[in-house]
Formats: sequence, structure tokens, C-alpha cells
Amino acid sequence: MTAEPMIDSHGDQTAAPAPVTVRASLSPSRAADFKTCPLLYRFRSIDRLPERPTVEQARGTLVHAVLERLFDLPAAARTPESAGDLVAPQWDRLVTEEPELATLFADGDPVGPQEFLRSATALLDGYFAVEDPRRLEPAEREALISAVVDDELLIRGYLDRLDVAPDGALRVVDYKTGGAPREAFEARALFQLKFYALVLWRTRGVVPRVLRLLYLKDAEVCDYAPDADELVRFERTVVALWRAIEQATARQDFRPRPSRLCDWCNHQALCPSYGGTPPPFPVAVAVPDPLVDARSRPVAPGADE
Repeated sequence: MTAEPMIDSHGDQTAAPAPVTVRASLSPSRAADFKTCPLLYRFRSIDRLPERPTVEQARGTLVHAVLERLFDLPAAARTPESAGDLVAPQWDRLVTEEPELATLFADGDPVGPQEFLRSATALLDGYFAVEDPRRLEPAEREALISAVVDDELLIRGYLDRLDVAPDGALRVVDYKTGGAPREAFEARALFQLKFYALVLWRTRGVVPRVLRLLYLKDAEVCDYAPDADELVRFERTVVALWRAIEQATARQDFRPRPSRLCDWCNHQALCPSYGGTPPPFPVAVAVPDPLVDARSRPVAPGADE
């Protein structure tokens, strides 16, 4: 039932795999939404309710953009000063691409934007406390990766960085601009990285040696080493999760699951747990694109910080 990788250790030609028909797709963010709260998944993926970007999300997107561009520079130029110089231009680019970001700060208030840029620069200082980018040459940055599992489910998402060692070992790196991991957030972050590890294993035949979380605010590193057996179990979990989503869609039954994360939810006014009423279920539900979230545009790196 799984999409096994094709590996030819002798370099011989192998027949192309039989074509598959993708019937559904899922990203780590949307999968985590359903695990956290089925109703949140519905609001974001089916109803596509608008969500106003937050300062925290915008800062995460900005820091990710700076770190991506940092590796465009020659190795010797990847310094804290160079990273700081990228902050304002990258913010200007993001605001040009998404004008609603400019509404995060009150009109005529120069302190808000200035403090925002300073806070992003401080997070970059946290990055340099845990890594020296002059010694790194990432194989891929902000890369879209995908694989088909269970013959018909496309799983895909953007990974922040992929490092490949001379011996072919893979290290998946994810930047987190929030604080040191708390249990709920650490579990979500590791779920996301295992998702990427599964895609890489199924498409490249290599289990990543290290899944690395870099917590920039507190300058902490969390490394996790998956194995093939664990990824087999994780694949079953992902497939089971999608089947649960399909059943909930067929029944039009997405129930809320209150938790500490409700404090950050944009949709409390529509949630029965807070006395609200969800909108009528859409008459026709198309297969949701996991890379488009409730803001009706591609999910930006760092947006789920």
C-alpha cells in the first residue's frame, strides 16, 4: 500500500513505476491542524476563512527569508552584520508581495515597524549563537518536496533547509522563531519534521540521519534521529489521519477540541466551545490544496511559528 522507493545499487536502468492517481493531498501544517482540532482544519482548509496575519507570524516569515538569502552570499560574507543588513530589504519585499502585512502597525507609528525589525535582528543573533553559516553549504533551501503514499495520497511541504554530508547523510533543519519548546509545540514541530523525513525516505531511499530544530529566541538546538521502522509507523499514522479527514468531510462533522492552543485561534467567535456557530458547510468541497491556507495564498515559510 505504500509508495516504496526504487533503489538501484548497481546503476542499472529500472523500469519506471506504474503511474498513480493522486486523489488527495496533505501538508504537515494541515495535518497538524486536524490533530490539534478538527474544526480548525475545517475553518482553514474547507471554509477557507480569512485569518489576519500576526506580528509573530510576520516576524517568522521575515527571519526565514533572511536566512534563505544569507546563503546566497559567499561563505566568508555570512556574518551577523550581513544578516542584519538583509532585514529591512527583505521586509520591504514581503510587504510588496503581501500588502496586508503593512497593516500590522498603526498608521503613523514609526516605533512599531522599527521595533519589529529590531526584534527580527535579535532572532538572527540567536541563529549565529548556534550555527556558523560560513561552514555550511546547504543542498536545498525553502524547498518544496513531495511523495505519494498509500498509492493515492500526496504528502508535501516546504522544508527550511536540507544539508547533505559528503557520505550522503541527510540533515533536515527547521528554524523556529518562538521560545524554547514546550510540550504541545515540540510535538507539533517533531510531527512536521517526521513528515519531511518520510517524504525524503520515500523519494530518495535515505532516512535522514538528523532532524534538527533551531530555536532562535533561546539559541537552543533540538536534534532527533528517526529510523526506518519509526517512519513506517508514521506513514500509517499519516494515512489514518487522512482517512479520518475524509470521513469527517463525508459526514460534515468536524468537532472542536479545546486545548491551550485555543488562545491563539482566530475563529473563537465561530466555535461552539465558545458559544459560537460555524458557518453552513460548503455545498461542494473540492480537494484542498495543502499549500494554500486560510489567507488564500501559498503558506509562507515561518507562517506557522
